Amino acid sequence: MKILIADDDAMSRRLLERTLEREGYEVTEVDNGCSALEQLSLRDGPRLALLDWMMPKLDGPGVCLAIRRQHDRPYIHIVLVTSRGSKQDIVSGLESGADDYLTKPWDPAELMARLRVGQRILDLQDRLVQASETMRFKATHDPLTSLFNRGVIVDLLARELARTRRENGCTIVMLGDVDRFKSVNDTLGHVVGDEVLREVARRLLKSVRSYDFVGRYGGEEFLIVLNNCESDQAMLRAEEVRNGIAIFPVQTGRGPLPITMSVGVLSSRDWNLALVEEILGEVDLALYRAKADGRDCVRLAKPIVPSGAPQQLVR
Repeated sequence: MKILIADDDAMSRRLLERTLEREGYEVTEVDNGCSALEQLSLRDGPRLALLDWMMPKLDGPGVCLAIRRQHDRPYIHIVLVTSRGSKQDIVSGLESGADDYLTKPWDPAELMARLRVGQRILDLQDRLVQASETMRFKATHDPLTSLFNRGVIVDLLARELARTRRENGCTIVMLGDVDRFKSVNDTLGHVVGDEVLREVARRLLKSVRSYDFVGRYGGEEFLIVLNNCESDQAMLRAEEVRNGIAIFPVQTGRGPLPITMSVGVLSSRDWNLALVEEILGEVDLALYRAKADGRDCVRLAKPIVPSGAPQQLVR
């Protein structure tokens, strides 16, 4: 594990370095507080630090205060090392952000025991962060395909449509449905059906840009949100998505399986609709037309305004 030693006394640094290297630590040493802060601010910097209280440029408590103001990197366990031993000094050091306190001359056994405590605390925090991230992922992603779940993808669509309206931009919305998926489950089983859905999800992600959104809308339906696009790209982009599904059979445990997708597509610039539910309703109708027209095709939801008549929607 990486550890930082910050002390302006070269002899003290050398003694600490030899002690810690014998215990397997990867040691970085500096002789002033500014250099200590620089090392601890690095993205892959040390997670353990031994800071002398009195140092040039910036003292140990000053380094602690500066580090605790940073919230964009993993926690650092800091031990202040000093000859000061009064209760007031201990309180002052801990209130500056230090986690522990070691008085000079330090005992090697006590030093290592305190560092092992610091390692246990960091390990516990890392496990808590990982558990929190796992819970967040489970709450926002579909467990089968690892795509965004329905709630999240609809929320992302709503946010993107709001941004598009503010910036007078254009968002392309697609709703795709795997053709004849029920027959896959009925004839080959749900295990194969799951394999198909996972591969469809992978191909959809491959068909869009890294900053577009793809989510499992429900069952074998997938919602795709493309931001910063032009209206005349809607059919082209949807055909790319459809072709990305149909181009190769899906390899399953029961052999290769040809899979196609029907797609309804809509360009937000073509519609003066404020509610995300209205957008979803129109693109769903376009998907229904694609199904009715023989599947494995794309249909565009586009309003028609006859001359001298109120707006009439193509259903």
